[in-house]
Amino acid sequence: MSDTTLPPAQAPTPVQRCTQTLPGFTCGLDATLRVISGKWKPLILYFVAQDGPTRYGELRRAIRDVSDKVLIQQLKELEADGLVKRTDYKEVPPRVDYSLTPLGRSLAQALVPLCTWGTEHMAEVSRVFAERATWTRPGRQSSA
Repeated sequence: MSDTTLPPAQAPTPVQRCTQTLPGFTCGLDATLRVISGKWKPLILYFVAQDGPTRYGELRRAIRDVSDKVLIQQLKELEADGLVKRTDYKEVPPRVDYSLTPLGRSLAQALVPLCTWGTEHMAEVSRVFAERATWTRPGRQSSA
């Protein structure tokens, strides 16, 4: 046997247990996912958190591929859920901006680790999505 000692294998960080705290939710993650459900809501929160009060047009340019209808709908839902505050300045031409409430800021901070993960794994995720795209090409039969 050799005298060299191998460093111990790093144990994976344990995943925090998510327990039910209120009736109607499976767990805290369920509550979070219900609030951010919608393809564009996390991006809306991200861009409003980055820039402070943000005008609609700025959001529309920042979030590529979202339709006006969907962006307006998701902004209204975020406002109804108490995450985004809409300020209408009652001016001509109309001027409206969106900012985060304290609840919205806390959720935006919770999304930071997801953003970090996405940045760190972007190349791998791109590769996986490119591979997945070959599975669903039009005209190709799936073997299901």
